[in-house]
Amino acid sequence: MDRRAFLRISGAVPVAGLAGWPPPDDWERLRKRLSGPLFRPGDPGYPEAKQGFFTMYDDRMPAAVVGAARVEDVQAAVGFAARHGLPVAARSGGHSYPGYSTVDGGIVVDLSRFSGIDVRPDGRAAIGAGARLGPIAATLAAAGRVLPAGSCDTVGIAGLALGGGVGLVDRKHGLTCDHLEAARIVTADGHVRTVSRTAEPDLFWALRGGGGGNFGIVTGFTFRTVPVADVVTFKLDFGPGTQAALLAGWQEWLPGMPDELWSGVYLDAGAAETSGTFLGTEARLKPLLDDLVRRVGTPPTGRETRLTDHLSAMRSFDDREARPGVVADRAAYVGTSRMLLRPVTDPAAVVEVLTRAPKVGTLIDSAGGAIARVGARETAFPHRSALASFQFLHGATTGDGGEAEARRALGAVRDGLGPEFGTTGYVNYLDPDMPDWARAYYGVNLPRLRAIARKYDPHGLFAFPQGLSGPRSTVQRGES
Repeated sequence: MDRRAFLRISGAVPVAGLAGWPPPDDWERLRKRLSGPLFRPGDPGYPEAKQGFFTMYDDRMPAAVVGAARVEDVQAAVGFAARHGLPVAARSGGHSYPGYSTVDGGIVVDLSRFSGIDVRPDGRAAIGAGARLGPIAATLAAAGRVLPAGSCDTVGIAGLALGGGVGLVDRKHGLTCDHLEAARIVTADGHVRTVSRTAEPDLFWALRGGGGGNFGIVTGFTFRTVPVADVVTFKLDFGPGTQAALLAGWQEWLPGMPDELWSGVYLDAGAAETSGTFLGTEARLKPLLDDLVRRVGTPPTGRETRLTDHLSAMRSFDDREARPGVVADRAAYVGTSRMLLRPVTDPAAVVEVLTRAPKVGTLIDSAGGAIARVGARETAFPHRSALASFQFLHGATTGDGGEAEARRALGAVRDGLGPEFGTTGYVNYLDPDMPDWARAYYGVNLPRLRAIARKYDPHGLFAFPQGLSGPRSTVQRGES
């Protein structure tokens, strides 16, 4: 029986004196150094402080959660962990699919207090690593600006940007990481580094798509934003039985679309719909959608378009409540991914794989445009030439069969697709069962990323099961 299982069954909590655990006096010295709170097992607030977004990982038992309020708090936590051989997990939004933003027996550095958003007159924005996408979008909208990013308002900016960052206007403006101009990071040696194209450019390169948690704990970003513009949203519902026709028509239609158009597709055993945004007028959008309908070969059962502002468009695409296992602001579901490298030759066969498990939903995000005009090696995000990203989701509640059944069903989908998907995956949709995961997520950039991880974390302080650093500790841990 492993330690986690014993603690769960016995109802015990970790206590000082267990092998590898620092003595109480050391914890108290750390507590006194911090500006923010320190939560240890048994402390009031500890059960809440250790929670991330996903309820499946509520049984994880960190030795402590540091509610970092200043950069010095992050330095203190990193130094303490290094001295005592404890693993470290940084948590921004806590949306890591495998639960890597929490850790058994180590220190969780909670960055939620780093939530500042400062929009400067030149359009640049200084954003704390704990800020969430919803408040970021609202603050920028009030200043007439937009940061290309995702639509789920509770996702933290750190995990999103460090892994690339897909969103509703990325065909026009690129990924979130393409707008990063500087980042402040605490590395394993405890140093605070402000990195950019001219300051430690190797680390700056790695932070643009190299995944969260691999090189240190980022506490803040400076992004270049773009002027706000009105958006036309659209949705076409083609109904059951049209999944293959929609996939075939959509993949043929998409490459000819202007950069101003972004589109997504949702497929499951009973649904086939596409939706998206257009940075233009409804009159210009209409013939583009008519062309899609012609290529699909069947009229939609529902068709909607609406002129709105970017913030409202983002909120309309926040599909948290539609995802499996979502209750209020927390959820129980897991995911995996593939990148579509070229059009599928047999859409019906792909759809058969996607819909074989009735509880798997597939979200497809268009790529191309500005994303593809950046070279695969210019940033750490390697999948620049992909046609689209495919994300597969399955509920992980007891009613869904639990996490193990969800991962089994997702694995059958992930591994059942054809050569058009290659050995690929999106690092922001980490899957602990992904075959050859390092090559799938990092592609041609893997050797350079591993070298940078060794340079800045030579002893593996930030190691985790799908991280780029070597292991330091045998205690289970994670990061996102």
